[in-house]
Formats: sequence, structure tokens, C-alpha cells
Amino acid sequence: MGRRGKGEGSIFKRKDGRWCGFITVGYDEKGNQKKKFFYGRTRQEVADKINQALNEIKQGISITDNNITLENWLNIWLHQYKKNQISESTFDDYESIIKNHINPVLGKYKLKDLRPEHLQMLYNEKHKAGLSTKRIKHIHVILHSALNQAIKNGLIVRNVSEATTLPKNTSEKEMKVLTVEEQKRFLQVLEGERLKPAFVLALTTGMRLGEILALKWKDVDLENKKITIRNSVRRIKNRNEQSEIKTKTVLVLKEPKTENSGRIIPLPDVAYQELVNFKLLQEEEKRQAGSSYVDSGFVFTTKVGTPIEPRNFLRTFYRITEKAGLNINFHALRHTFATRLLEANTNPKVVQELLGHSDISTTLNIYSHVLFDTKQKAIEEIDNLMKNLTNE
Repeated sequence: MGRRGKGEGSIFKRKDGRWCGFITVGYDEKGNQKKKFFYGRTRQEVADKINQALNEIKQGISITDNNITLENWLNIWLHQYKKNQISESTFDDYESIIKNHINPVLGKYKLKDLRPEHLQMLYNEKHKAGLSTKRIKHIHVILHSALNQAIKNGLIVRNVSEATTLPKNTSEKEMKVLTVEEQKRFLQVLEGERLKPAFVLALTTGMRLGEILALKWKDVDLENKKITIRNSVRRIKNRNEQSEIKTKTVLVLKEPKTENSGRIIPLPDVAYQELVNFKLLQEEEKRQAGSSYVDSGFVFTTKVGTPIEPRNFLRTFYRITEKAGLNINFHALRHTFATRLLEANTNPKVVQELLGHSDISTTLNIYSHVLFDTKQKAIEEIDNLMKNLTNE
């Protein structure tokens, strides 16, 4: 057997006089090599075929015989590889992104025919159409993960998503935070509202909407004035065991995404008193409802004890904000809570823990504008100190 050239793979002469060569194109589920074979009358002919295949690999072209389309592969990837690794709400989100954004543009392409420019075109078109950069990043995450799995399965040999560039966010939405005057106006409008304690809780603890609606009395320690965040309420698609969607969505309690999201928060006096009063109100509503009352254990319920539907809760919120002349979403209450803390020179690490951010960099990035103002005030204090010292 002649010595093979560099990069030629394995080439040898068969007993029938023909030349044969192969290269490794992937691995099966047991870790065994998957090989692609090439044949020719001469050694050079086989070497040329192998070199052509290696060049195609560099360009991201699959040299296997699989003709599966991206649409079919994404369906396999989502249901067989991701379903048991992600939450129901994330599954719904991935399914929606694939159906509405990826498949209409790239779904009919065969995996082996996908090029970086195809994905780049998708990202650019979505950006031009006004899709948020965050959503485009989600598209990229799905494609990157699915194509990585395709490599492991020997369907392709290169992840073409790695050769793309995500559009920059040139129109970042301004984070809405209530001014002190607006916060005062909001609190004034809350007077007489049955769900006032929920909104006060958001402003004084920074709890998310889903965390507030998932809160149960067993998680509220009124004696020691603290709250334990254990769950979040989310609405997901109602599916059967085959992941087929039924007619209605359902509300579910989900554990926090990260360890930091599940946390213990001290209960401020103003929120403590609101909860004490609401508990008394709830007991009176239970007495009036009699046998029709559902003792669900949730803190914030309807007048008959059932959990509050998030959409109904938000209708109440937007009615209140309209009355107060405020154009904000519910998350603005969380931002306002964090901003007030940082304005009071609270250590960012403490703010991170209260908000349940998994990493302090998240807190620093979101509230960088507040921290800059704090730094500016600190410099002004140093400046005044130096001026006083030099004038003595």
C-alpha cells in the first residue's frame, strides 16, 4: 500500500485492483465512527474525491447521503432532544419561534445545503422587519443548538450558525422607572383597590408578576416579616403525552429558573400591614362565600378563593395606571424598586439578591444609568472635600 498524502484520509488498494478511501464524517449514538467511502481506478482519483469532500466540509456542506430538511430536523430535535430538558413554557416558545420565524424562511432547505449566508439573511430580514434583537438571538440559539445535535448525529459536519453575526440593537427600549412624584401618584390611586397589597408588594420587594400571583400564605411569615419565593405562575399550552396541543392553555406553578430566583425577602412594614389587612379581608370573603369558596392557599385570589388569572390582574393594573396618567408596564414597578435602592446607595450585591438575579453583572447592566449617577455624586463629594481642604 502506498503512503497516503496529508489530509487524504485513509486510501488503500483492494484485492480487485480498485482503490478505496474513506474519511470520518461523524459518530453514532454509541460513539462509533461514521465513515464516508470513495472509490476509483487510481489512487489519485480517490485522493481527488477525498480532497473535494474535505473542501466541502470546510464550507459547511454535508457529504453524507442524508436529505433531511431543516424543518423536519427541528421537529425531531425539539421533541426528541429538548422536550425533557426545558420547561413547558420554553418548549412553547421554541415551537412558536420555529413555526413563525425559522420554517417559513429556511424550513425547506436540506441540512446539507444550509450555508451561513442563509442564516445571516434570516437574521437581517427579521431585524429589518422590526423583530427585537433579543428575539433574533433566541432564533440563533435554537439553530445553533439544533445544528450541533445534527453534527453529533452525523447529519452535517459543520455548524454554519457559528459563521453568522447577530444584528446590533440600535433601538434599545428605554427602561421605564417611576419618578418619586409618579410613584406617589400611583400609590394614591391605589386607595380603595382590593388588590392594592399586590402592587405595594411589587414596589417594596421587586417581586415579579408571576411570583406575586404564585405566592401562598405558607410562604409568608408574618411573625418574622419575611417572604419565601418558591414558584412562579405561568400560562402554557395544554398538551397530551404526544405533545399535541389541546384546545385550552393552562396555568401552572413553576419552580424558579435559577437558584437565585428562589429567595427569601424581608417584608417592609408597609407591605406587612397591607398583607395583614388583606388576610382579614380574605377571611371575611370566605365567610360570605360559604361552601362555594375554594381554599386554594394563594395570597392573592378572587373573591371566591380561586387563583387570579394573570390577564385579569393586568387589566386591573392598566386601569389603575390609566387613572394615574402613567404609561408603564407591570415590570416597571420592579425597576422602580431597584432604582430607589440604588439611589439610596444600597450595595448592588444586595440589590441583586433581592431581585433574584443569577449574576451581579445582570443587575449592573440593567441599572448602569443609576450607578453612573451614584458615581457622579461620589465624585462631587470628593471634589467638595478637596476644595474645602485647599481653602483651609
